[in-house]
Amino acid sequence: MRLEDVDVPSPKPGEVRIAVKALGLNRAEAMFRAGRYWEEPQLPARLGYEAAGTVEAVGEGVQGLAPGDAVSTIPAFSQNQYGVYGEVALAPASAVTKHPSSLPWQEAAAVWMQYATAYGALIHAARLQAGDAVLIPAASSSVGLAAIQIANLLGATPIALTRRSNKRQLLLDAGAAHVVATEEEDLVGRVNELTGGKGARVTFDPVAGPTLAKLAATAAPGGIIIEYGALSSEPAPFPLLEVLGKSLTLRGYVLFEITGDPAKLEVAKKFIIDGLASGGLKPVIAKVFPLDEIVEAHRFLESNQQFGKIVVQV
Repeated sequence: MRLEDVDVPSPKPGEVRIAVKALGLNRAEAMFRAGRYWEEPQLPARLGYEAAGTVEAVGEGVQGLAPGDAVSTIPAFSQNQYGVYGEVALAPASAVTKHPSSLPWQEAAAVWMQYATAYGALIHAARLQAGDAVLIPAASSSVGLAAIQIANLLGATPIALTRRSNKRQLLLDAGAAHVVATEEEDLVGRVNELTGGKGARVTFDPVAGPTLAKLAATAAPGGIIIEYGALSSEPAPFPLLEVLGKSLTLRGYVLFEITGDPAKLEVAKKFIIDGLASGGLKPVIAKVFPLDEIVEAHRFLESNQQFGKIVVQV
């Protein structure tokens, strides 16, 4: 991965050109770069789903956006067509939105991937309700922290899972009702204890692998397990007996279910913007890198040391 000086063309019809102020880094970009994403990169490729900045120019037919507007990009496109890493970026107008003026650039670049992903899974797919227990593996990721915040907005009980207890207090401070360190505690026994033996009605999992069987064991009868990632490199055996015995739903989910559907995206945008305006949703920034250290930023992303979103200042 390297920086190159290139000419950025004028926007075509339906496109917006953005002077980028900050970038949000995502696991999806590292997986795309490594050839482990759901779509294969067509080399030479660009990278990047999330940028915040000001509109420089708009293409023919673009409405509601004008030069000078403060905007951020929504992951609603293929990285084989667009990539927003850089000082200037082109994006489809359908994936560009104004954000609350109170948001600094770094936070504005850390909104749409995490909150739209969590919104689509918890609200659209799982119909999360007040009083529900929701299990959140990889809770210290930006999407995990977004899920904690959304669960609290809805009156649900977020139970954060993390491998070791060194992030326990950070997760509690971030709004988790409970934290389970999966390498140090009995996951099934602890979740059953926390839920009074009822189990978690919703599980929001980006890991899969062998732990899927334990997640099924902690699920409530009639519960739903949403798989939205594949962070584990190990096989994920299907927990057939738990699924049958508890009438569980095991559901695959990708963000594009929401961002690829204009009607669903508008509802999600309103929820997220209202949450940002009220303070119920607030991005957590783990670390900020300058653009010329983008490679180091990706190394930090893959180290799993971060708590929250990694941002690149342009």
